[in-house]
Amino acid sequence: MFREKTDLLSPREIGRLYKRISRLKSLALKYKRSEVVQNTLFDISNLAATVEREDEFYSGIQSSLNKLLPADNFFIAILNQITGDLNIPFWVDEKDPHPSELYPLEDISSKLFSGLTGYVLKQKKTLLCDSDKFEELVSSGEIVSRGSDCHLWLGVPIYNGEQAIGVIVVQSYNKEINYGDIEVELMTFISQHISGVIERVQHRHHLEAAIKHRTKELSVAYDKLKQEVTERRRAENLQKSLFEIAELSNSNLDDNTFYAELHRVISHLLPANNCYIGLLDESNRYLQFPFYVSQLNVGAPKRRPFSDGLTEFILKQKKPLLLDNNDIKSLIASKQLYAKAPQLNYTETIYQWIGVPLFIQGIVKGALTIYSFTPSQTYQEKDLDLLTFVSQHIATAIERKLSAESLRQSYEQLEEKVTERTRALAMLNQDLEKEIAQRCKVEQQLVHDASHDTLTGLPNRARFMERLSQGIKHVRRHGLDRFAILFIDLDRFKLINDTLGHLQGDKFLIETARRLNLCIRDNDTLARIGGDEFVILLDSINDTRDAIEVTERILGELSQPYELANQSFTSGASIGISFSSRNSTDTSESILRDADAAMYQAKSNGKGCYVIYDNSISQQKSHDITLEIELREAIAKKALALQYFPVMTLDSEKVIALEPKLYWQHSQLGKIKQAQLNNIAEHCNLTKELDLYLFDQINKDYPKLATVIESHTQLHIEISSEHLKHKHAVRKLKNRIKECYFKPDNLWIFFDEKSFVQDSDSHINTFNMLSKLQLNIGLSAYGSAHSALSCLSFLPLSGLKLDPSYISHLNDPQHKKLLKAHQLAAEALDLTLYVQGVKTEMQRQQLASLGFFAGQGLALGESIKPKTLPIADDDTSLYA
Repeated sequence: MFREKTDLLSPREIGRLYKRISRLKSLALKYKRSEVVQNTLFDISNLAATVEREDEFYSGIQSSLNKLLPADNFFIAILNQITGDLNIPFWVDEKDPHPSELYPLEDISSKLFSGLTGYVLKQKKTLLCDSDKFEELVSSGEIVSRGSDCHLWLGVPIYNGEQAIGVIVVQSYNKEINYGDIEVELMTFISQHISGVIERVQHRHHLEAAIKHRTKELSVAYDKLKQEVTERRRAENLQKSLFEIAELSNSNLDDNTFYAELHRVISHLLPANNCYIGLLDESNRYLQFPFYVSQLNVGAPKRRPFSDGLTEFILKQKKPLLLDNNDIKSLIASKQLYAKAPQLNYTETIYQWIGVPLFIQGIVKGALTIYSFTPSQTYQEKDLDLLTFVSQHIATAIERKLSAESLRQSYEQLEEKVTERTRALAMLNQDLEKEIAQRCKVEQQLVHDASHDTLTGLPNRARFMERLSQGIKHVRRHGLDRFAILFIDLDRFKLINDTLGHLQGDKFLIETARRLNLCIRDNDTLARIGGDEFVILLDSINDTRDAIEVTERILGELSQPYELANQSFTSGASIGISFSSRNSTDTSESILRDADAAMYQAKSNGKGCYVIYDNSISQQKSHDITLEIELREAIAKKALALQYFPVMTLDSEKVIALEPKLYWQHSQLGKIKQAQLNNIAEHCNLTKELDLYLFDQINKDYPKLATVIESHTQLHIEISSEHLKHKHAVRKLKNRIKECYFKPDNLWIFFDEKSFVQDSDSHINTFNMLSKLQLNIGLSAYGSAHSALSCLSFLPLSGLKLDPSYISHLNDPQHKKLLKAHQLAAEALDLTLYVQGVKTEMQRQQLASLGFFAGQGLALGESIKPKTLPIADDDTSLYA
C-alpha cells in the first residue's frame, strides 16, 4: 500500500522529504549534544561541590571536558594573591612538558606572564587565538612566544568577584580540531566553578591549618598544665608537711611521740623505711640517737663517743650528701670512714644513703639520715634537695623542742620577775599614758599642719591636689557628674606688702580667705597654694553658669574695701576657670594648669575679671613659649634693631633728645615693637637682657648718630626696675652706663613711677648710686601711681615724663589745672617736665600755651628724617 502511495509522489516531493529527514537528523544530533553538554556540566557542578583537593577537581574537569571537546592539551594557571606569582597546579600536553621542567633554571611566573596566559590575565578577557592572531600579538610585542606552535589556543580568565585570579586553557595541535562559541561558553562556565572550588579549598586549608595550630597549642598547654598540677600537688604536699612540722614544734608531745610524728611526715614526702636522727650533746663529744627505725628490726644505737662513722662524716662535712655503696667503700678504703672504729661499720648491705646536717642555733648539732637496701628503692638529687629543705624546718622543730624544757625550767623564775616588774611598770604606765595622749595630740596637729596653710588654716597645695585627684576618679566613675576649678590671683597683694608691710599683708590674706569661704558651699574645697594664689574646687555643678555665678560673687566680694592699717584699701582678683571632662588623659596637674593658664589670660585682659579655659589659651601659651625661645635666639644672634624717636620743644619743634626703642623684624609676625617686646620679656624674665642689649646697640649706632646730631642732644633711655632688685643686676647696669659712648651730661635714665612706688627703697639706693656717674635720672609715666611730692624733694632726679593719659583730657578744665599743678611742682623742684603722647597739632599748641617746654608723640615725629639714621616717625606704639 505504501509503495503504491510512494509511486504517486513526484520527484520534487521526494526531494523535499529527503531534505526534511536531513534537518531532523541534524536537529537530533544537536539535541543529543546539548544533553551531553548538560550532563557534563552537571557532573562538573557535582564535582565542584564534593571535591576536597584542587588536583582532583582539575583532573575531573579534564576528564569531563574530553566528553565534549578534545582536551588532551589542557592546563590551569592560578595567581598567588599574596606573592603575585603565577603558577600551574594542573598541566596536560601532548608535546610540551610542565613549564617547571621546560624552564628549570628560570622564573616560571615571569615566563607565564610574558606569554598568552599572562596576556589573558592582564586583559581579563577570553582569548581564542589562531596562528594569525598569535603572530600579530608577537609582532606587536604584547606577548613572547612560549612552547610549541599550536593550531588553536583558547584561554578563559577565572574570576573571584571582579578580580582575575587565574586562566583555564585548552589548545589544539590538530588542524581538524576547532573551537567556537560553544567551547568558549563551556570553558567560561567551568572557570566559574574553578573560582568557587579554589576559594572553598583554600578556606578549608586555612581552617585545617588553624585547627592543627590550635590543637598543638592546646596540647602544649595541657602538658604544661599537667606539669603545673603535678608540681602544685608536690608543693601542697610539702606545704602540708611543713605545717605539720611547725605544729609539732609547738606541741607538748613526749620525745618518742615527737620523733615518730616527724618520721611520719618525712614518709609522706619520700621513702623513709630506714631512718634515724643523731644529735650531739651539749659538750659536742658524744653522739646520741633519739630516733631510729630500720627494716632489719635492730635496736637503736647506744650513746657513743664522737668517732669516724657515717653520721660523724656528715657532721664534719657540714653539707648534705647522697652516697651509694661504691661511694661508701671508697671512703672506707681512703680511711675517711671507720678507720678508728671499724666495729661501727654495718654498711655492707646499704644500697643508697642520704645524710643531711641539722643546724641548731646556727651550728651543726645533728644529722637526719635515710637509706635503702635494694635497687628497687632509689634516691635522686631532687630527693636530696627536698630532704635538705625539710631538714631546716625539722632542725627548727628540734631546737624548739630542746629549748622548751629549759624554758619551762626558767618559767617560774621569770614569772616572779615579771610580777615584780609588772608592779613597777604599773606605776610608770600612768605617766606613759599621759605622754602618749600628749604625743597623739601633737601628731594630729602635725598631720593637720602638713596638709593646711598655717596662716589661713585652709588646705594647702598637697591637700588640694589629693582632693582634686579624688574628684577626677569620681567623674570617671560617674560620667554625668562634673566639677570646676577656680584659680584666683589677688591683683594688689604685692603692693600691700611693699607699702603697708607683711603684717598687714597677712591680715589681708586672712580676710580674703574668710570672704572666699562665704561664696562657696560646704561640699566645695577652698585652698591656698601660694603667696596670693587661692584655688576652689566646685563639686557637683550642673553647668558652666554655676561656676560663673560663684566667680562673679567672688569678684564682688573681693572688690569691697579692706580696712588695713587704719585706712581703706581696695583690691581685686583675676580668676581662671577650668572644667572636668570625660577625657581619660585628664590629671589633677593638667586641670589645675588649665585654670592657671586661664587666670594669666584674665590678668592680661586687664585684671578684675575671669576667663574660662579653652584650647585657644593652650595654643596661645604654646605660641608664647615658642616666641620666648625665638626672642632668646634673636638676642643671642643680635637680630634686634633700634629706632630713635625725637623729643622736641613744643613751640619751635626743635629736637632736643632722642629716645631709642628696640624692634624685632620677625619672619612670620612682622615687625614686633618695643611695647610687645617688653611684654614678651616680662613673661620670660628677659627684661634686663633687653635693656643691656639696647646699650650695646646704642654704642654700635653711635658713629652714625655723631654725624647727624648736635653735641648737646640728649639720649633718653627707659630702664626696667628689674635691674634694681639684685646687687649683681645693679652692678651690670652701672657698668653698661659707664661703657656708653654718650657723655654723662647728655644721658638720661628713666624709671617707671609705678615700679618706684612699689619698691621705693631699692630705687632710692640705686638713684644715689647712679647719681655719682653725673648722669640725669628721671621718672616716666609720672602721675600714674600718684607718688608723694615729698619723695621728689630728696631724690636726685633731673626730670619727669608725664603719663600719656593726661594729654587725652586736655579739654577738661580740671585736668588742665592738674597739669598746671604738675608743671608748677616741677619748676619748684627744678625738674624738667616732658609730656608724652602728643598725637595732634592741636594738643601741641594747647600744651605750648600752658607753658610746657618739651614733649614727644606723633605730632612731633615728622620734623627730622636723616637718611643715615633710623629716626622713627611712623611708630604709633610709642605714644599709645
